[in-house]
Amino acid sequence: MRVLTFIHSFETGGVERVALRLSHAWVALGIDARLFVGRDEGGLQGDIAIDVPTYIPRPPRWSVAWIETLWMIATLPAHVRQTRPDILFCAGNSYSIVAVALHLILGRTCPPIVMKVSNDLARPDLPRPIRWVYHRWLRLQRSAIAHFVAMAPSEVEAITERFGIAAKQVATIHDPAVTLDEIDAQAGLPASQRGAPTPGSGRRFVTIARLTRQKNLSLMIAAFAQGSGPADRLMIFGEGPQRAKLERLIERLGLRSRVCLAGHVTDPVGRLSAFDCFVSSSDYEGVPAVLIEAMAAGLPIVATRSSVSIDWMLDHGRHGTVVSCHDAAALGAAMHAPLPPGWSAKNARTRARAFALETSAPAYRTLFAQSRRAPTVSAVGDQPLYPIEKALRT
Repeated sequence: MRVLTFIHSFETGGVERVALRLSHAWVALGIDARLFVGRDEGGLQGDIAIDVPTYIPRPPRWSVAWIETLWMIATLPAHVRQTRPDILFCAGNSYSIVAVALHLILGRTCPPIVMKVSNDLARPDLPRPIRWVYHRWLRLQRSAIAHFVAMAPSEVEAITERFGIAAKQVATIHDPAVTLDEIDAQAGLPASQRGAPTPGSGRRFVTIARLTRQKNLSLMIAAFAQGSGPADRLMIFGEGPQRAKLERLIERLGLRSRVCLAGHVTDPVGRLSAFDCFVSSSDYEGVPAVLIEAMAAGLPIVATRSSVSIDWMLDHGRHGTVVSCHDAAALGAAMHAPLPPGWSAKNARTRARAFALETSAPAYRTLFAQSRRAPTVSAVGDQPLYPIEKALRT
């Protein structure tokens, strides 16, 4: 069974990182998993497994980053016709416009599309007229998608309602953000400081996020400023278009020595054990992989209620505190409050094991087998058809 996953680039987003992990795991399960990457840019290139064939279309002389969706719509259909996958995997609903375009362009020859719903569908952050249009757009997608993947049981009702589909079209598969080996490795690391700071030291807060509007890092920085002490620190791993804006905010609040925009680093998850608390300030999410990674590292979490799944992920307060979106005062108070009653790093890691790749990858294989149909065109042999494939490794 050949499965083709398409992503825009190697930018360090949670959707893309999980897509790369899944592709590697599917190969280990005997699936002919392949990747289509719109452009050869971003910090996740080192995460590509050598056993996953990866195709990158030859770019024009100018950057296509600002039209990455149009670029993918223009280049992906020919690759699908050439390689004849049995399943197209849409790694997140941010790629849904590409999936719908493929369905329209390829018509009856389009393979079944399985789409993971990676972001909140209610989108209360949008102005009401735009939100109305967005919800109508969701309804249009149902004819193009064979199966939808909910990453949490709490998402199923919203998916069936917003897309206007039957529950049988939705499979619940937890987001595979970590492996069991990674959780066990984190448990073996030296424990970082937890709870109240010792005299003379401060709390060490951390987040992993692209510097985009969705992540609302301005809110996090403002919340940190409200209740932090002179010894407290906030580390932000990630890169993105809002860097200059955030740097100006840090300067204006006098936090230059206490808030660090670390940019993209290799293995940010492996650095989490050096911190005391993970913070998420997003306006909207699905099932954020970074929260799973934080639990795997044994960190308490403070997060905004950016989707219907956040409370469920944190076991309704057992593994962290959830506050309303856009409320800097509430976020700041939660960041500097005592740990939730009964919290422990061991319990957090146990919760993270529910989201292990070893469980999710086989569940996807079962779903793909259900979605697969007899090809409407003659199948192509197993020889790789990559005439302009770029060698990413030597």
